[in-house]
Amino acid sequence: MNLNVAAKLQQRKQRQQKQQSKLNLVSLMDIFTILVFFLLVNSSDVEVLQTDKTIKLPESTSQQKPEVTTVVRVNNAQLFVGDRLIAQVAEIDSEAENIGALLQELKYRADRAGELPADKKAQGHPVTIMGDEQVPYQLLKQIMQTCAAADFRDMSFAVSQTAPGDVSVTGQGADS
Repeated sequence: MNLNVAAKLQQRKQRQQKQQSKLNLVSLMDIFTILVFFLLVNSSDVEVLQTDKTIKLPESTSQQKPEVTTVVRVNNAQLFVGDRLIAQVAEIDSEAENIGALLQELKYRADRAGELPADKKAQGHPVTIMGDEQVPYQLLKQIMQTCAAADFRDMSFAVSQTAPGDVSVTGQGADS
């Protein structure tokens, strides 16, 4: 039985439709492997400071990312440098210019970090102050003076980032 060309093509199409298509998992695995490596390499752009549940940071719309520095954390009860407890807030002499235990710890860390390059000496060592929004200004001022005395003059304050349109200012003194 001689079939014409059109009949042969039709039979071939029917055979192909009857065969189930198979999923090639090798190429799919290659794609996911490349995707994993891409995400691992590019995930280092995000820098997050260690959080403390006892500190509620003030909010800001700043877009500048923090640098990895020495972190001074203060809440209403305790003062830390990194993870090390330095003092209880209740025991800090509010009349003193500097906080002795903090000054000693920061000088130790500055000695361990080594000599600053000539172009960075004017700025001093970098430090990030992570203070609860309820901490009194007098205590923050005392912490900043102590940091400056220990040659940590490049100070930054940690804040919670919000979208630029999310901040609403209320209360007295909101004119400025």
